[in-house]
Amino acid sequence: MNSFLEVAVETAREAGAILLAEFDRPVKISYKGEVDIVTQADRRSEEAIVSRLRSHFPKHGIVAEEGGGWESESPFRWHVDPLDGTTNFAHGYPCFAVSLGLEEAGELIAGVIFQPVSGELFTAVKGEGAYLNQKKIEVSRIEKLATSLVATGFPSVKRAQNPNIHYYWDFTLRSHGVRRDGSAAMDLAAVACGRFDGFWEFGLHTWDAAAGVLLVREAGGVVTQFDGQPYRLGDRELLASNGRVHAEMREVAASIAERAAQKAALP
Repeated sequence: MNSFLEVAVETAREAGAILLAEFDRPVKISYKGEVDIVTQADRRSEEAIVSRLRSHFPKHGIVAEEGGGWESESPFRWHVDPLDGTTNFAHGYPCFAVSLGLEEAGELIAGVIFQPVSGELFTAVKGEGAYLNQKKIEVSRIEKLATSLVATGFPSVKRAQNPNIHYYWDFTLRSHGVRRDGSAAMDLAAVACGRFDGFWEFGLHTWDAAAGVLLVREAGGVVTQFDGQPYRLGDRELLASNGRVHAEMREVAASIAERAAQKAALP
């Protein structure tokens, strides 16, 4: 196993054990904003992840959701989400994950997403394929958006300023269904293994997307911005699919954006 991936897997499993232990206790919640919550589990998981990564790779940079990261001049940078799906976790809904993605000078090279409740471990190394519990996975073979199951997500803050409800409406009418499970990492992993045929979202942070984007690409899928340009960490728009329905998803997104622009231009 790739040495980076090996450490990432060990780290994700350790963090996942912390989350499971915390999941069985009354949740201690604090708020980063009016509704953007953070739990004790987020903090404990991140501390364990950062500690292990720094012990193995002291020169690597770390970007972590709860602020426990580490600046570095190294071309290697870890993007860490210690608990993707915090709101789900806080409500006892068992859809959440640990997500670790590694980039080298802007290129994603390794990723791990671990769902501690189900024990599902998604892994990918650039050029080596994507795996679920060590079995190779591939994106679905669905050819049409009308028969596709797709997914999206909404932010916990500034929802009124987010245009996604319009996209949700159109994609719901044009697809077999839209799921909204509250974890971008798990949604991207689901695209990679063929459960979902597509996924879109606005404003994802690098730690939300890094591991999942690599998984989808290594499983044979496509990840771009809405205009078809390759997605890079930090881009405002993310569109991931099995590749076969990508053009249709882009067409839907473009038509919604065009309608919005026309409406904005009205006196």
